[in-house]
Amino acid sequence: MKLGVIGAGAIGGWLTCGFVEAGATATVLARGKTLEALRAGGLTLDDGAAVRSFDVRATDDPADLRDVDVLLLGLKAHDLPGLAPHIEAALGPETTVVAAINGLPWWYFEAFGGPAHGLHLDAVDPGGALAQLMPADRVVGAVVHAGSRVEAPGRIRLVAANRVLLGDAGQGGHAPEIARHLAAGGLPASASDRIHHDVWSKLWGNSNMNPLSALSRADLSTMLDDDGVRGLAIAMMEEMSAVGTRIGLTGFDDIPARIDMTRKLGAFRTSMLQDLDAGRALELDPILGALVELARRLDVRTPVMDGVYGLTRLLDRSRT
Repeated sequence: MKLGVIGAGAIGGWLTCGFVEAGATATVLARGKTLEALRAGGLTLDDGAAVRSFDVRATDDPADLRDVDVLLLGLKAHDLPGLAPHIEAALGPETTVVAAINGLPWWYFEAFGGPAHGLHLDAVDPGGALAQLMPADRVVGAVVHAGSRVEAPGRIRLVAANRVLLGDAGQGGHAPEIARHLAAGGLPASASDRIHHDVWSKLWGNSNMNPLSALSRADLSTMLDDDGVRGLAIAMMEEMSAVGTRIGLTGFDDIPARIDMTRKLGAFRTSMLQDLDAGRALELDPILGALVELARRLDVRTPVMDGVYGLTRLLDRSRT
């Protein structure tokens, strides 16, 4: 398998190591110090038990990724529209796209059915450009339940690896092969026949915990120990459940169980809080803005989500 990678960071880098371990040859698009590190010593993974380096070809030219079998996108979702020219340069006629991103992805409603069928949300895909470039039938969605961080350019520290769910966004039928390949590389990967549900389930927690952590600058335990913040999170989950019911996604009603699951993560600092601390743009629109837009277009009232989105958006703008 020939693998191309755009976004070999905390999660994308870990997945790349799994692909390579299973026999893939990887070409990674990088720049600056990361490019130098990958060229000098490959991609390094520290899983807490061992430190290993994986051979990859590093390049700053997206054309070098052309005609790969699989293109792995490990970027922040809000970066995808701006990198569309790089993605287009990397795509060959038979390339399968594996999208390991957070939030509501561009492909979500293309083959969904119901009242949101075919809907393109400007919060994640302005003008539908990504859907045109990467239609659902060539996309494998990836929902990653793992924790990792970039310790240095080209060096990934894996903290926890729970599971990687892979499902076909459309009718491509590529997910089982990708899942088998990653499992052969030692990752807890499996194919899913309900990837839309899996995406929604992860977002049911991320859409409230991430922005609330940025606003409060607090970890999960601290937030959930506060009655007011916990109440906001519960209200946002109730609103998202109502949106889900409107489009046929049910079963998201046991909020106490989900809160208990989140508590088990302990004093975890969300990715949005980490981005805030590092001075990076917040991944707000894919994680919450898309839900606000979706609710508005479906005429579902979400006043709490609207307010938290507005406050977090102002916070993000105030730093630029």
